[in-house]
Amino acid sequence: MILAADIGGTKTNLALFDWKTERVEAQRERTFYSKDHATFDEILAEFLKPPEPQAPKDIDAEGPSESSGSERPVEPAETPQIEAACFGIAGPVIGNRCQTTNLPWVVDGAEMAKRFNLPKVRLLNDLEATAHGILVLRPDEMEVLNPGSPPHARTTMALIAAGTGLGEAILFWHGTHYHPMASEGGHADFAPSSDLEIDLLRYLRINYLHVSWERVLSGAGLVNIYEFLRDQKKNEPTWVAERLKAGDPAAVIAEIGLNKGAEICVQALDLFTSIFGAEAGNLALKTLSLSGLYVGGGIGPKLLAKLKEGGFMRAFLNKGRYKRLMSSIPVRVIMNEKTALLGAASAAARMLQESSS
Repeated sequence: MILAADIGGTKTNLALFDWKTERVEAQRERTFYSKDHATFDEILAEFLKPPEPQAPKDIDAEGPSESSGSERPVEPAETPQIEAACFGIAGPVIGNRCQTTNLPWVVDGAEMAKRFNLPKVRLLNDLEATAHGILVLRPDEMEVLNPGSPPHARTTMALIAAGTGLGEAILFWHGTHYHPMASEGGHADFAPSSDLEIDLLRYLRINYLHVSWERVLSGAGLVNIYEFLRDQKKNEPTWVAERLKAGDPAAVIAEIGLNKGAEICVQALDLFTSIFGAEAGNLALKTLSLSGLYVGGGIGPKLLAKLKEGGFMRAFLNKGRYKRLMSSIPVRVIMNEKTALLGAASAAARMLQESSS
């Protein structure tokens, strides 16, 4: 049995898979809100508890009978023996250890293996896990933004994902298979490409010594863009301000913007989408990912309608003399929210195969 996890700043997903060589459905799966727990070990201990037993029901021709009090006690189910474990985690993984970027957690693979009696725990950057997951996705689990015209020979692919933070990863062709590589490109310097974006950078520098791409391309980044427009244009409706106070600001801005309920929210999504496309294009250009650029994370699928309006691809293609080359790169949005979890399971299965060969 394989244990896999996708450890994010907002949610942590864990699952058990009977994964041998092909993708299978999880046999047990749970989602935890990360900030409700002091450590990941706390979450893992809760997940690995045997499932609660369910009392059997007596069924006869008349239907379920009343309990007679004579049923045999039900033994709790046992957690199957785990042969390999792999966890995708939001942060840099160095020496199989990670200090998470958006949580006060330190996750150490070797220590967890000892504490939970696991043969081995491998940690992957969350985008590296998602990159593994891309390789097992079905075509109907992606939406096409640009079909492109990729070369017949397999070449590099790349992944950009906006959610609680911004992640980037690279998949290079190893001759026989794709090899995902982790990156912390989301923390590179934000590079504005218009006068409005230059003003946005100046606005953000008031509060941040270093303005990274993540400061504008994430849930918090969308809020930063909105507040910039609000303070610059003074066009925030009172009802929008009240809704922002009552709910998740990023989700509220996205909902109102997609429904075209307030011009400032539409403008925020327009600017966010354009910046998103520009950085996706930067990543594709730097890695020469002619076999495809994938958009992952929690935000892309939620803003799919906006991404399809054209602003994303206009910014993606806007690379001067390289516009024609950029137009040849396929661009797809990952719609399966469990891709990182599947990727962690896939990496664990490969690890198990290699250890037995």
